[in-house]
Amino acid sequence: MDRKERIRQKMQELFHTNAAGDEGTDGTFMQILQGFIFGDVCYTGSLDNRMRELVTVTVLTTISALPQLKAHVQASLNAGCSPVEIREAVYQCAPFIGFPKTLNAISTMNEVFSADGIPLPLPEQKTLVTDTERYEKGLEIQALLYGTEIKDRYTWLPGDFAEAVPRFLTELCFGDFNTRTGLEGKTRELLTVVLLAALGGAEVQLKSHVDGALKAGNSREEIVCALVHAGGYMGIPRLFNALNACKDLLAQE
Repeated sequence: MDRKERIRQKMQELFHTNAAGDEGTDGTFMQILQGFIFGDVCYTGSLDNRMRELVTVTVLTTISALPQLKAHVQASLNAGCSPVEIREAVYQCAPFIGFPKTLNAISTMNEVFSADGIPLPLPEQKTLVTDTERYEKGLEIQALLYGTEIKDRYTWLPGDFAEAVPRFLTELCFGDFNTRTGLEGKTRELLTVVLLAALGGAEVQLKSHVDGALKAGNSREEIVCALVHAGGYMGIPRLFNALNACKDLLAQE
């Protein structure tokens, strides 16, 4: 299959539409875009359409590219992602990008669901029963992948913050979100890696989460594939920053 046929096939699979031609004001640009992402990158590496679209939704949520997010929420559904999987991918961005940007992404996502006749609200994926479980259950997940790294790193904070900051992280990231069903832990960790890469300036956290993603069962190739796929949306410099920051963890053995 040549490059043009690959583009045509992928555009039909994901968007149920034809590849870009010379029509419109920027046909040439769209041909370059589709050629790189849907003709080259989508055919390199092991990830399937479903996982690639979850990666794309995560990156677009992170960079607040809402018009493109709207298109890729639909593409995710077309690729076989469930509405719950898409929602969980968006929800878990909140601790990293903040609640306002996540709320904007949720609104965009729900527009697509409503237009497709998907009943809202979606089924709840919460597993916690009491507030105390936020820390207890969150710590079970966190400790397995990261030990006491964060708690040990911030003992220098003044007053109550030495205890509060690590606890907030445990309760919010791992308690409120990672205890939810709808996405398996392996997928959550892989999406967190691309989120941190897309965020930029979070190379310390990125390296920690690449290590966590490996412990959660992702292969080096899957992580590199996800990062390279994200590169078309977050930009090549952030891709190279991510690869360079994690070279010792991702280098071929």
